[in-house]
Amino acid sequence: MQYGYNGRILKVNLTNGSILVEEQGEDFYRQYLGGTGLVSYYLMKEQAPKVDPYSPENKLVFATGVMTGAPIGGSGRNVIGTKSPLSNAFNTSEAGGYWGAELKFAGFDAVVVEGKANKPVYIWIQDGKIEIRDAADLWGRSVGNTQELIRQELADPGIRTALIGPGGEKLVRYACVAIDVGHFTGRGGTGAVMGSKNLKGIAVRGHNRPPLFDPKAINEIAKWFRGRVEAEPILSVFHNVGTIDGPIPYSDSGGLPVRNFQAGSFSGVEKLAPEIYMDTLGAERNSCYACPIRCKHKVKIKNSYGLTFEHYHGHGPEFESMVGFGPFCGIDDLQAITCANELCTAYSVDTISCGSTIAFAMECFEKGLLSELDTGGLKLTFGDARAMVKAVEMICKREGFGNILAEGSLRVARGIGKGAEQYAMQSRGVEFAMQNPYFKPILGLGYAVCPTGGDHMRNLVFSHVIDAERAKAGSHSEARDNLLRQYHSLGLLSPVYQRQIDNPTTVRELIYVSTLMTVIDSLGMCIFATLGYQYHQLVELLNKVTGWDSNLWELMKSGERIMNMMRAFNNLEGFTREDDRIPERFFQPMQSGPLKGTKLDKEEFEKGKELYYGMMYWDKQGNPTRSKLQELDIEWVADKLYLKN
Repeated sequence: MQYGYNGRILKVNLTNGSILVEEQGEDFYRQYLGGTGLVSYYLMKEQAPKVDPYSPENKLVFATGVMTGAPIGGSGRNVIGTKSPLSNAFNTSEAGGYWGAELKFAGFDAVVVEGKANKPVYIWIQDGKIEIRDAADLWGRSVGNTQELIRQELADPGIRTALIGPGGEKLVRYACVAIDVGHFTGRGGTGAVMGSKNLKGIAVRGHNRPPLFDPKAINEIAKWFRGRVEAEPILSVFHNVGTIDGPIPYSDSGGLPVRNFQAGSFSGVEKLAPEIYMDTLGAERNSCYACPIRCKHKVKIKNSYGLTFEHYHGHGPEFESMVGFGPFCGIDDLQAITCANELCTAYSVDTISCGSTIAFAMECFEKGLLSELDTGGLKLTFGDARAMVKAVEMICKREGFGNILAEGSLRVARGIGKGAEQYAMQSRGVEFAMQNPYFKPILGLGYAVCPTGGDHMRNLVFSHVIDAERAKAGSHSEARDNLLRQYHSLGLLSPVYQRQIDNPTTVRELIYVSTLMTVIDSLGMCIFATLGYQYHQLVELLNKVTGWDSNLWELMKSGERIMNMMRAFNNLEGFTREDDRIPERFFQPMQSGPLKGTKLDKEEFEKGKELYYGMMYWDKQGNPTRSKLQELDIEWVADKLYLKN
């Protein structure tokens, strides 16, 4: 008997309307876990290389993990993956909310969508029954309004949704998918692929929870975790203020991304303090399935900057959005930042890539590479909150110069020419998150080798690889110390306070932590919530959910297997070691602030990359070797990569 998961994968072809259910057993789930693992398997197994991301042949995979939907804090995650229209590479993005758990309760662990509908549709899944329904009247509507209309149409206010807004419909290359309206699979353009298929969304309702192997033990762990929310330093921070406490300590340390990474400290950062945020915008909190942390904010906009919202969503900006539309664009106006965030929510557009692309355009404007003639009269200068909000609106609607910016910073830079590409802060075309390689040098290598481009969540090395004095600074110091103790079970026995990218201990830490992040995504757990567990407890919890006899070794091997599948996918798409790079900016000295004069050393960077390949058992071009893939029990991947030679 299977516990914790259904063993059923739903496959929907929108071109011909066919609906199939594939059944998988325990060995399959132990090998790939779920989430990112399932995405990697189906994209690598069933999709031919070099398909256009917007073609019907590109698959879109919605996947839960084996622990998604278990009644414990942090288990509300799901993953959406596809070939990215932004990078033309492998892409997954994760979100919380309730949709993933509801899909499990409706009888499926994943949905693989292929083909293209000849008109707008949405998929309706209820307790094992599937319909492809007309969405013509929903096309063009915001995600909040769409969810409301679907619930009315199906007469069930408990329906959970994964939707796109007009940004996804108009193929903004970094459009995302809104999960339950307020959670987003933000990176890499999952929403644009959804729009290319004329798929407005997937609505789910389920009443049949997969049985748990040891529900009594799980309830005890859940009770223990609820008590940890206030006792564990980093969980208490998330519980009290969410992720918004970061800008001030980062700015004090010189590691805040400011003006397109031109600076690391911001003079207006005090205006973004958590207490001002909550006093100005409101302090109502929101949560994900079964999670007591409640790290999400509900907010009210007082100054709408002349915007009229069809349906007000009111989900407040988190750290990445606040910094991306704030200091990264030289802006300290919380109302403007919140308006930009609200627009991206309604239209289902990634706030990170949106803010970063606007900051790129602002620097090009500053350097004389763009003018008002190019932008249609929009004066894109750092610090101009009104221009920033207007640019977001134009991107979401693909109007005027926004239609160009909707292509992402790398494509815009190549269109501008004149050396503009050096100001596009991206890897593989995916804009960097608001995590600073000047401050965390190993993150620069992490961005470069990450299969999904500028994605910090795969490279969340909390030791920050900085000097000991600065590592103790900031509001997360005690939490970081606790986390470093958790690293002991990975074999990382000493904190790494070094800036050297080519240091073996540093590179090993990056690999182990990236592997662990991949495991957590594949289990269906929230990375932030798992900071409250010891890793052996996660294994225990997995076994109590599934009835397995797993251990940390097996899970890390699964993570390694999945990372190699993602890399092999990109190798088949034509990516080589030359694509494992970051912008030249980070090899030039920081010009101001506490990190003035700091830079990444290019020779160390290349040696670090070589060391990373060696530790991963990849060849000099960054291809997984056949013997490594055989060791990971995925020789079928080797056969594809090496054409059975």
